[in-house]
Amino acid sequence: MPLASAPPPGTPVPGSVRVLADGRPTRLLWRNERGGLTVAIDGDAPVVAKWSPPGGPDLRAEASRLRWLAERHPAPRVRAWRAVADGELLVMDALSGESAVAQRWREAPEVAVRAIAEGLRRLHALPIDDCPWSWLPADRIRAARALGVAVPSGLEAAADVDHLVVGHGDACAPNTMVDADGRFLATVDVGRLGLADRWSDLAVASMSLAWNHGEGFEPLFWDAYGIEPDAERIARYRTLWDAVD
Repeated sequence: MPLASAPPPGTPVPGSVRVLADGRPTRLLWRNERGGLTVAIDGDAPVVAKWSPPGGPDLRAEASRLRWLAERHPAPRVRAWRAVADGELLVMDALSGESAVAQRWREAPEVAVRAIAEGLRRLHALPIDDCPWSWLPADRIRAARALGVAVPSGLEAAADVDHLVVGHGDACAPNTMVDADGRFLATVDVGRLGLADRWSDLAVASMSLAWNHGEGFEPLFWDAYGIEPDAERIARYRTLWDAVD
């Protein structure tokens, strides 16, 4: 999974996004490791546009997942997906909140951590019967190898699933949106959403807290989610993440 960060200064807004904006002001929000950008288009009827260059993340797949998820769980509404001359565009309604790693919530990390845990708890409570995608280890390994990743053979061993849920697939802290009062608002960036062991999300979400909010917040996360940490499963899914995502 391409990791996201703030775009470096001077990053240009893609041509297809400028066309979409049609003179409205734009703000670069995120850039992933494969060159994809997330851009806010402000003004009347604000939207957020995700742009992926050729060979970048599959935004059509994310659009399908978002449409499915938004009928069941707080998530951005898709306005359009389209192939464009410089890649792909996914256009979504803007949300009236900020990422859990926005500066405001870096300064109030306990609030952000509780919101992240609440969002995952609510996502994991969804019925699984009609979820058409999978993010189980065998599927992740197969996808990684299709991209040429050398996956250690030891990771292929089948592991028991503690509790099958609708998993996020990239449950790092930035992918939770928080409202102005510090409450969970929405789940975003769901390009790998699918059926998974809940620990595949929990292992990565808890690991990401230190990257974004500093050390020492895992106990609060486990308490807010409502589960005791399982050290073996956490280690297993973090190792898998490091190897294939």
